[in-house]
Amino acid sequence: MPDPGSHRYDIRRTRLRGELDDHGVPDQNADDAANELLQREHPPRPVGERAGGPLGGGGGVEADGGLRLRSSAFSGHTMIPDRCSHRGGNSSPPLEWDAVPPGTEEIALLCEDPDAPGGTFHHWVVSGIPAEVTALDENAVPAQATPGRNDFGETGWGGPEPPVGDEPHRYLFRVFAVDTPLRLGADATADDLRNAVDGHVLAHGTLVGLFGR
Repeated sequence: MPDPGSHRYDIRRTRLRGELDDHGVPDQNADDAANELLQREHPPRPVGERAGGPLGGGGGVEADGGLRLRSSAFSGHTMIPDRCSHRGGNSSPPLEWDAVPPGTEEIALLCEDPDAPGGTFHHWVVSGIPAEVTALDENAVPAQATPGRNDFGETGWGGPEPPVGDEPHRYLFRVFAVDTPLRLGADATADDLRNAVDGHVLAHGTLVGLFGR
C-alpha cells in the first residue's frame, strides 16, 4: 500500500474521492470520508519521521505550520482547473490564508512540482506580499509584491505542464510569513527565496493540488 504523503497515496485518495462522488456523496463529505478511510489504512507517522519541512524539498507530509492555506478553485489533493495550466490559460489560482502572526514583515509564496521528471520544478515564486494581505485573486498579485522567475524562465506564474500520460503530478503551494523584508528582485528564483526566508519563518502553510494531461 502507498505511504502517506507519497504520489501513489495522493492518486489513491483522488480516485477514492471520485468513487464517493459517483455514489452521490457531496463534495465536502466526500473529502472528509476519503481522508478518514485513508487515515485508517495509513495512520500518520510521528512528525520527526516526516519528510520535508517549512521550506519544502523533502516532498513529504509537513507538520502544521500555523497557517491554513486554501483555494476556491480546488481543495486539497484534488485537480487544479485546466484554466490554471500552462497551456490552458495560465491563470494563477486564487489563494487565501489565515491572518499571520504579529511581527510578520511580509509574506512569500512558492509553488513546486516534486514529481517532475528532472526533479522538483518551480512554477511560482512571489515575495513582498504585504503582511496584511490574506488572499490573492485569480491571476493577480498585489502591486507591492514581486513575482520572481519560475523554471520555465518566465516571471510570475507558470502553470502545470506535466508530461502527457503521467499520473497526475502534485503541486505544492507554500506560503511563508517572515519576520524580515526579503528585498528580492524580479529575477529571484525559488532557491533565492528559500535562502532569504531561512531562519525567518514565523508561520507557514501548504496546499497540495493535482494536475495531469
